[in-house]
Amino acid sequence: MRQSNGIQDMERNAGPPRKENALLNLLINIILPAVILMKLNQSLGTTPALVLALALPLGWGLWGLYKDRRFSPFSVLGVVSVLLTGGIGLLKLDPTWIAVKEAAIPLAIGIGVAASRWTRWPLVATLVEKLIDTKRVHVALAQRGFEDAYRRRLHISNWILAASFLVSATTNYLLARWIVVSPAGSEAFNTELGRMTALSFPVNVLPSLLVMVLALIYLIRGIEHFTGMKLEEVIHPHI
Repeated sequence: MRQSNGIQDMERNAGPPRKENALLNLLINIILPAVILMKLNQSLGTTPALVLALALPLGWGLWGLYKDRRFSPFSVLGVVSVLLTGGIGLLKLDPTWIAVKEAAIPLAIGIGVAASRWTRWPLVATLVEKLIDTKRVHVALAQRGFEDAYRRRLHISNWILAASFLVSATTNYLLARWIVVSPAGSEAFNTELGRMTALSFPVNVLPSLLVMVLALIYLIRGIEHFTGMKLEEVIHPHI
């Protein structure tokens, strides 16, 4: 959500965003940290293994922010999440805080997505604008008298998108409470943290991603119905 001219100027000057490599993201943020936490505790020591495992996603997130030179709340929250995990482990806090942290991050995002419904930039609209030619869509909506119907569907889609983060918060919390039970700073804690990291993609990411996709499909189907055009007719030519 753009909140100042400075941020808008930074986004314009940054040029096009990086093309994300999904496999590389998966490797750095999930696979390698999980392997380090589960397999290298004895050879490296519990604290060095934890630091190394968290340094990978932390470094990747900071590099992404520097490389893009644009304000990204999602990237910032990702960095904060890694720092919180490190703090809980290094300070040897109660492992329950891992579950609280795992739920708090997607919950905060979900609240932000829901709140964006009352701003000029609902998040789902921002996502769709990257895919479709909004000027052409709004012209067709005005001609056919479906502007209000489209806005209603847009708001419903935004609520569905917010719900996807609620799903993620719930599954994150339950998974962490189920797996991470050993005292922070112990070898067992690192191993459990690695197991939770490994399971986070199939258990947490995929269900919430599915809900996100459903929200976009629901909105795109509405665009096709309200404008009388097929998706390929309204999609951005550069995609």
